[in-house]
Amino acid sequence: MDVMAMRTFVAVADAGQFQEAAAGLSITPQAVSKRVAALEKELGVQLFTRDARGARLTIDGQAFLPHARTFLHSAERAVASVRPGHRALRVDVIGRQLSLAGLLRGFHRAHPEIELDVVTLFDSDTAIVAVRDGTIDATFRAVTMPGRQLPRGVEATSVFDEPLHLFTGPRHDFANAPALTPAQLAGRRIWMPGNLPGTEWAAYYDELATAFGITIDSVGPDFGIEPLLDTIAGSATLANFVSEMTPLVWPAGHDLRRIPLKDPMPLYPHSLIWRTHNPHPSLASLRRHLTAAYPGRPTGGIWTPEWSRPRQPEPS
Repeated sequence: MDVMAMRTFVAVADAGQFQEAAAGLSITPQAVSKRVAALEKELGVQLFTRDARGARLTIDGQAFLPHARTFLHSAERAVASVRPGHRALRVDVIGRQLSLAGLLRGFHRAHPEIELDVVTLFDSDTAIVAVRDGTIDATFRAVTMPGRQLPRGVEATSVFDEPLHLFTGPRHDFANAPALTPAQLAGRRIWMPGNLPGTEWAAYYDELATAFGITIDSVGPDFGIEPLLDTIAGSATLANFVSEMTPLVWPAGHDLRRIPLKDPMPLYPHSLIWRTHNPHPSLASLRRHLTAAYPGRPTGGIWTPEWSRPRQPEPS
């Protein structure tokens, strides 16, 4: 349905005259008449009774008027939703209970005037395609996985290196350790049922396991965080890895433990990924906020996967 014809109909209904409506719309009375006539033809009803006193709504016109106003209001909101600076910035955070959501909340606290649309896409391929196609404005991911490259026109920058902790129940051998080295976990079973093949986190933990002789066990269905907490709390042998900033809440009786890892400290590398020519002004604000807060990766005492390390220049 023609928005201009609908706007003309409402203008005539409010003014009560074609000529006054024409002046308000900055068009000729003839143009007003043509638009109204076209709308009446499309609807199959007469909207106005025209006489010397002006234009009066018919019964059908009176029934149609409130819906026409609603239609115009919806059209205005639709246009405003994509007007530069008005559309919400759409960002993927993988999971709302992970530390990346906390990064985005920090940005929202610093910039409460910026409207956010937070989405959760599961796998990296889907998220990066969504960035490339403009379905989302940005995503947080571990990038440069083995054999994978970002599409042309898509960029990434490191924004957060997240330290890992060992996560155990109270009967585990390491439950009371103040800290551990990754080497001390050699041969130990780390139960991570959410480590699906092909995901960036599976690639990360596979390389961590290879580097330090750790056994990553992904057998069993992933029922979510609460059943995982129950299982870890009741086991003397199972453990899990959690990040330093992952917010977890469990029943007091579980007495779960988070044990820092050091010498070297494993860091999970997070990058912000966006489309190069994305014009959304709030995207630049998000990038500035995150890069200003990122201290840079330490040069020693840490472990990251080979694929996440800066490439050294080739010798000339």
